[in-house]
Amino acid sequence: MEERIYTIPLRDVTNRSRATKRAPRAIKKIREFLKRHTKCEVIKLDKSINEKIWERGISKIPPRIRVKVIKEEENVAKAILVE
Repeated sequence: MEERIYTIPLRDVTNRSRATKRAPRAIKKIREFLKRHTKCEVIKLDKSINEKIWERGISKIPPRIRVKVIKEEENVAKAILVE
């Protein structure tokens, strides 16, 4: 098992998308970022990450998020919020 902590920037999601699409696009951006950095096909996001993105609504997402990633198997990684 391999563990790493990543800080994922979400500022460009805020700048490039409409207010009603920001939170769903932030979740997609997190998955893409983790796929690129962990080289895993399946990314499992913890419930706490989803709650952090959505805590202020659909349009006011945090500018960055810190995530701890645990590589469980060859192509499976699990992400947990660090805070």
